Amino acid sequence: MAQPVFSTNRNDWIRQEVWVETPIDSDGDGRNDRVHAEVTRLQETETAGLKSPVVYEASPYYAGGNPITNHDVDHELYEPTRPGKGGHDHGSVLEPWADERLAAAGSDGTGAFAKAADTGPQPAISTSHESNWLPRGFAVVHAESLGSGKSDGCPTTGGRNETIGAKSVVDWLNGRAKAYDATGAQVKATWTTGKVGMIGTSYNGTLPNAVASTGVKGLEAIVPISAISSWYDYYRANGAVVAPGGYQGEDTDVLAEYVYTRADSQICRSVIDDLAKAQDRTTGDYNAFWDERNYMNDVRNVHAAVLVAHGLNDWNVKTKQAAQWYEALAARKVPHKIYLHQGGHGGSPSLDVLNRWFSRYLWGYKNGVENDPRALIQREDRTLVEYPEWPDPAAHNATLNLAPGADGAAGVLTRDKPRHHGKPVTETIVDDATQTAETLAAAATSDNRLAYQSGTLTGAVRLSGTPLVSLKMSFGQPSANVTALLVDYDQTGKAKVITRGWTDPQNRKSISRTERIKPGSPYRIDVDMQPHDYVFAAGHRIGVVVLSSDHDYTIRPTPGATLNLDTAHSTVKLPIVGGADAFTSANG
Repeated sequence: MAQPVFSTNRNDWIRQEVWVETPIDSDGDGRNDRVHAEVTRLQETETAGLKSPVVYEASPYYAGGNPITNHDVDHELYEPTRPGKGGHDHGSVLEPWADERLAAAGSDGTGAFAKAADTGPQPAISTSHESNWLPRGFAVVHAESLGSGKSDGCPTTGGRNETIGAKSVVDWLNGRAKAYDATGAQVKATWTTGKVGMIGTSYNGTLPNAVASTGVKGLEAIVPISAISSWYDYYRANGAVVAPGGYQGEDTDVLAEYVYTRADSQICRSVIDDLAKAQDRTTGDYNAFWDERNYMNDVRNVHAAVLVAHGLNDWNVKTKQAAQWYEALAARKVPHKIYLHQGGHGGSPSLDVLNRWFSRYLWGYKNGVENDPRALIQREDRTLVEYPEWPDPAAHNATLNLAPGADGAAGVLTRDKPRHHGKPVTETIVDDATQTAETLAAAATSDNRLAYQSGTLTGAVRLSGTPLVSLKMSFGQPSANVTALLVDYDQTGKAKVITRGWTDPQNRKSISRTERIKPGSPYRIDVDMQPHDYVFAAGHRIGVVVLSSDHDYTIRPTPGATLNLDTAHSTVKLPIVGGADAFTSANG
């Protein structure tokens, strides 16, 4: 690993402020957008001919954020007037937006928040990463995403221009783009090897995914922490409008407004207005707008070594974002590793893990990191355990059946085949979006959810992967939300929601197409929950809960809609290490 053999005195380091020219004009002012960036490098790059690789973080958050409001979510669900037809957005009665993600995005990986200085000499975008990497011979670059801070251009919440803006810094570091100082003089990056590693959390971690998906030469490694791989999956789920945890009612236009901190506060107004229209909060359908913001489309271009880090309990950027990206990279044999921890949003791998990664792929030091176990998972007791891959290759789906309860009490989750002789066995849910999913999961009886529990486990059962529920349902009205929860019930019956998933039954055939529901007609409704890695302890019960609206995530219509579930023709698939046999042997 790279050792801290260079000066730790910040006064010994060289700082440069530059504006990198991009090949796009996203604000329409007739001039190519420029990205404001700052370089911190060692004196030895000037005096001793040292060539340094670069640790690079791009962010729209360095200049802070604007006070903004979110879309109203307390309204009726959309009902198409004709099959396959969309509609218009609801008027937005807005509610306050809480700013909590800056702390995660601004973390330098040591738990310290790196905030740009408001006054004093420039450069001062951020000082994060410097104390870790400068003494080890790296340079550090911070850049402000288009539309933020001292960059120009417009924020587009994951749009192509933001990718190109962040990529242009890599191009400059490799001599393919121009940069200028405050006087207009051209600045060349003659001090670097051109090998770049991008790192960041949240939006700052999403930009590395975006840039890596271009296949840009010189980007040798990325560390996306709590990062997005598809913006559709951040603001939607299977056709349903679904919020990031803690940000009910947020959408791409709201986030763009928040990070729109450049000096000219009007030039991008029409761009943000266009986001509000194109995102389609009415149908929730996947469209060209979301396709532009889906980095999974270009995962084939990724050659950078990817160290994914994600909290297993991150409900802001949900685990699907990490899982689908990681699995696609693994399938293409891109150098890859994943770190999963028990926290929520944010949470960097340790400095030792990062140093091994960057030393291997930026310095070229053959430390064998590519031969290490691929997965490092923090278990429930906070110990770190290595696994050969993730999801665990020993995990196989256990297909479980549902046996109904009575009078609102929990039914049974079992491998036994239902004895229904081909006839439906129906239970009913009455939607009530005023109640949280956690409240409904914990209720001993309720008309507002259906619950099914395993027997008391005689041994531990480990889940690794994506739970799936396949439900046969009918509806009492032309629209409804469908939510599924995976729940851990302890010895006292206390419920803990482990993971969950959502769908709009109008999108039962395709996330790109809304189709009418005919009340009373049965439909196959599939719901994938967020991927997880979790151990159900001996003495606990595994539970699956089905409800309609999810108070903290979905649109919240007036209570009273009815949903009918045919338990005889519905199943649950749980990816259990050891498969169905492991479930059977532990199911008391």
